[in-house]
Amino acid sequence: MADAAAFESPVVRNYPASEGGNLTLTDASATTKWLVRAGVEGPTADRLGARFGSSQMAPGGALVLGSRPGEWIIVGTPGEVAAAVADLAGLSEQEFMTALDWTHSRAMFRVTGADAARMLEKVCGIDWSDHMTPDGAVLSASVALTTCDLARNDVNGTPSYLIFCDRSFGQYLFDALIDAGNEFGLTVTASSAF
Repeated sequence: MADAAAFESPVVRNYPASEGGNLTLTDASATTKWLVRAGVEGPTADRLGARFGSSQMAPGGALVLGSRPGEWIIVGTPGEVAAAVADLAGLSEQEFMTALDWTHSRAMFRVTGADAARMLEKVCGIDWSDHMTPDGAVLSASVALTTCDLARNDVNGTPSYLIFCDRSFGQYLFDALIDAGNEFGLTVTASSAF
């Protein structure tokens, strides 16, 4: 088997580091991402556990997002995601299921901080209040006119959101998020994994 191509972030511009602020935008596109599709009800849905609109951690540590009925996004380190996908292998004999490596085809950004919801309100028409989008919520929406999957995935009690889009829109969306976050003292961090 040939070695996988090295990952290249869709974000190609350099951004100066800024000081202070309580909001961080990170390019986490290098994070391993897989898309799984199967029946809404069945062994795959039962094994993954995260129902449509919610998320949960898999036993090996990967984050499973119920992005649509019968569709899940699995993110994490390469080992965590590989373990979660391998755990599904025997289920393909019980129902039709597909698993596709999305790592190179999807950009992923993380917005973290007390003002994260206020920043997202500027580019997305979703109600970001805690009771409508609590920690663990998963949804699809237009962000800066780009179709995205989003997940609230708080970090140590601080609001944090994962934003996924097609790789071809990555640079545009990253720039739009910077523009939306500048008034909140946004800090842009270098590319990093999940």
